[in-house]
Amino acid sequence: MMRRILSAFCLIALTAIPAIARADVRLPALFSDHMVLQQGQPVSVWGWADAGEAVTVSVAGQSVRATTGDDGKWRVALQPLEVAEGLELKVAGKNSLTVKDVLVGEVWLGSGQSNMAMTVSRCNSVAEEQQAARLPNLRMFTVTSGPATSPQDECKGQWVVCSPETVGNFSATAYFFGREIHRELQVPVGLINSSVGGTGIEAWTDLEVQQRDPELKPILGEWEDRIAAYNAGRARQQYERALAAWKTKAEAARAAGKLLPRRPQVPVEPRQDRNHPGNLFNGKIAPLIPYAVRGMVWYQGEHNTRPETATLYHRQLTLLITDWRIRWGQPELPFAWVQLPNFIAPETRDWPSVREGMLQTLEQPHTGMAIAIDVGDPKDIHPKNKQEIGRRLALWALHDVYGRDIPSSGPIPTETTLEGRSLEVRFKHADGGLELRGEHAGFEVAGTDGVWKTAEARVESDTLTLSSLDVPQPHAARYAWSNNPTAVLFNKAGLPATPFRTALPKP
Repeated sequence: MMRRILSAFCLIALTAIPAIARADVRLPALFSDHMVLQQGQPVSVWGWADAGEAVTVSVAGQSVRATTGDDGKWRVALQPLEVAEGLELKVAGKNSLTVKDVLVGEVWLGSGQSNMAMTVSRCNSVAEEQQAARLPNLRMFTVTSGPATSPQDECKGQWVVCSPETVGNFSATAYFFGREIHRELQVPVGLINSSVGGTGIEAWTDLEVQQRDPELKPILGEWEDRIAAYNAGRARQQYERALAAWKTKAEAARAAGKLLPRRPQVPVEPRQDRNHPGNLFNGKIAPLIPYAVRGMVWYQGEHNTRPETATLYHRQLTLLITDWRIRWGQPELPFAWVQLPNFIAPETRDWPSVREGMLQTLEQPHTGMAIAIDVGDPKDIHPKNKQEIGRRLALWALHDVYGRDIPSSGPIPTETTLEGRSLEVRFKHADGGLELRGEHAGFEVAGTDGVWKTAEARVESDTLTLSSLDVPQPHAARYAWSNNPTAVLFNKAGLPATPFRTALPKP
């Protein structure tokens, strides 16, 4: 009897060994049903299997083979694909996988903070937008993974087909942008949404890259100080006191029928914080690399408006764009962003400097900016007119990326000259000429003393002329230089000019 028991045990153990040792071929979440692949450029497909295992990937008549490395990873590169619908992507090793309902078209990544994360359900005209959302060839993948202290190989999420039932949960900015691309090009569109509210640009940029940049030492130094000063026990006690106070206020608010105050957040060790430099890049961007995309759109900056660091935004955005392009292996990957709109921000916040940093970053090739100074909500940091935001991003993409002959931007200053007692500012993207709307507010000039005075403005063709009786020798000009300015300068295409301030004109 004992021999039979031992024999049975050994048989069970032996048959279990392959099941324990074997690692089935598997794919990251990005490669799943309803996915959209980028047309017209090499497409990487990757995953995991046993070390040394041969893996074959087949789609649209192509079949490519790879061998898994010692780390269990494999990767293949498909030749450029043509626009297609209803494909199957098959992966075969010791086991087989089939990804169904695959489209080939245009793929864009949308990232940033809460205004990129904000969903269609929170925008204007929700009911009408839902009814119009029967767009089966437009899909969105929303990254649901959180931050990480080291680069991750995988993320969570799934591809969702656009419909009246699903569109409410789509990123509104990404959706309205993608919808315009889909309508104009008449090809499938895939949108990847990787965004988190209340987050700084430093969290979305690789930490080591930032550490190599001496200009960012003030930001990184603040985090080092926070880590050194953190005391878990004290933080917990402070949280419990704040929570008790919140409960009292919440009960009073409920009784009075008022909105509840914001609940205090559970303390997190600073190195684990989602806003620690690099943590959102690690958890929500690194797993997407090198998924083939046509380009990227970015809506962020509100978190970086602290006066102490707002002037660094140009450097930070340039660094993020450059690093992401390198990692995707596309040095000219199109990248555009939304300039911060008008908003009654606290005086302790510096929105003009962040807007200026965004304007300056246009010096990078193959970049664009949706100027939004006229479509914000002065009382709401999350403006609901994301339809226009998406449309303006799409104007840039349709013109710069897809070659359409259409206006692509609001006016942007290019040159300033001194003409007698006036400053003349010349613009590109005048598109039929500049025009002034409403009261000519928001224009200022300053002399060598740096004191700004209200200026009179007039326009002709692509030139804005500014002058002031109080400044007989103007040396600098600026427009819409406040957190919540009124937009009055437009082009004939109806697009607003960017807020700006000029450097000293040449003699």
